[in-house]
Amino acid sequence: METPITRHITATAVARSTRARAVSLIGPTTVACGLIWAILQPYRLTILHPRGQGVWWLLLEPPLLVAAAGVIFALVVARPLLTDLEAHNAASR
Repeated sequence: METPITRHITATAVARSTRARAVSLIGPTTVACGLIWAILQPYRLTILHPRGQGVWWLLLEPPLLVAAAGVIFALVVARPLLTDLEAHNAASR
């Protein structure tokens, strides 16, 4: 016995899923950019050569700050925003 199953996806559902994908990719993309920056410009990382540098100078490296901002965005901003997008999507159905 065969049962044809069809699924109708509206344009707004596709747009919402695209929005959700875009929001969920911002954090990992930012982390990847920070790591690529650290690989391309290793002289910016004074952790590799800490002569005469204080603890704050070692921790506040620009590539590391970019990667940390990506992690914070993914955990603090993106998760609640995705939850709200899913709730809005479920309410509009």
